[in-house]
Amino acid sequence: MAGKGEALGNQPLTDEERMQIESRIAALEIEHQDLNDVIARLSEHPTQDQLQLRRFKKRKLILKDSISRLKILLVPDIPA
Repeated sequence: MAGKGEALGNQPLTDEERMQIESRIAALEIEHQDLNDVIARLSEHPTQDQLQLRRFKKRKLILKDSISRLKILLVPDIPA
């Protein structure tokens, strides 16, 4: 498996790959913020569907993990 900042085959990321990852991160961050706003609004009303609220929170955590994993790919390996 590729290390941090490296594509498969231990090659550094190309500019195109880096741009694709950055674009994906931006899209996920927008979705994460949108979910954050929805969760905040739904949380203000205790009569809201708690199951739906939990699903939104779970999706938000999944997005956060995905963003973190993608950001790690952008960090170049530092030789020991």
